[in-house]
Amino acid sequence: MYWLKYKKPEIFKKIKYSLHLPQYLSYIFSGVPLNEYTSIGCHTNLWNYETKDYQDWVYQEEIHKILPPIVSTETSLNMNYNGKRIKIGVGIHDSSSALLPYVRSIKKPFVLVSTGTWSIALNPFVDKPLTKEDVEADCINYMRINGKPVKSSRLFLGNEYKIQVNKLSEKFNVDKDYHKTVEFNYDVYFEVLQDFKHSFKWESFQDKDMPEKTKYLYNNFEHAYHHLMIELVKLQVDSIKTIADTQKIDRLYVDGGFTDNDIYIKLLSHYLRGMKLRTTKASLGSALGAAIAISDTKLNSKFLRKNYALKKHVPFIVND
Repeated sequence: MYWLKYKKPEIFKKIKYSLHLPQYLSYIFSGVPLNEYTSIGCHTNLWNYETKDYQDWVYQEEIHKILPPIVSTETSLNMNYNGKRIKIGVGIHDSSSALLPYVRSIKKPFVLVSTGTWSIALNPFVDKPLTKEDVEADCINYMRINGKPVKSSRLFLGNEYKIQVNKLSEKFNVDKDYHKTVEFNYDVYFEVLQDFKHSFKWESFQDKDMPEKTKYLYNNFEHAYHHLMIELVKLQVDSIKTIADTQKIDRLYVDGGFTDNDIYIKLLSHYLRGMKLRTTKASLGSALGAAIAISDTKLNSKFLRKNYALKKHVPFIVND
């Protein structure tokens, strides 16, 4: 909008309302232009979490004049659509939506790690704004539907995993899907830990411990793969600790693609032994969260077990 105002002023003058994508989709069905907190507050420069209002620049630039009225994320419009009475929600940011079933069904503080191409650690239990150090560590704010911030850290984990696994598959001449069959092996893990050195040069991000180029220290895929996972999971642990005091929050939920990776889950449980690790599976988690946002249904502690294939994990035993 700011760019349009100064680069394409003739277009900007024609704008009656500017909508985020979820609110545009709601408008297509309802014909009512509305705004809601999560789409405004999730990693945009529009919202001030301390004043709970638009940033000063929005008013100074008069951008607020083309933003529709703000309503609660839980607002719905009763519409007659093709002869049926249905509720039309006003839209919700996908991360806020995916987080909602956890917030509604879990009573104690927790961290949720959503894994995939990006691995995003979410802490919905913060009451302080991001510090300069947080921002420098690539932390951002997502938002709960009540307007409270969700401190988050991002790691391009899935992308890097794919790059490195492809290289390992070529190096050891195995099928590109072979890594999916490799499970955690304590003996291999223990051997890899002997004289452990960081061996992988990352392509998706920088890390102070990575070498100038990748060094392959083993003569088989299994050992190299365990080594790769140790390094990646340690980065994941650091990402989690960036957004949460793991001594105070002792519940950790993981969803997404890495829940099927046996080594990832076992190592994460091992390195965060003080946290109770649970994995969940919900391919339609964001859609379900959006439905819950406009539903009167109350969730209880059994909800995740019934609908999200909730699974408990315990750390492996370390032999002296």
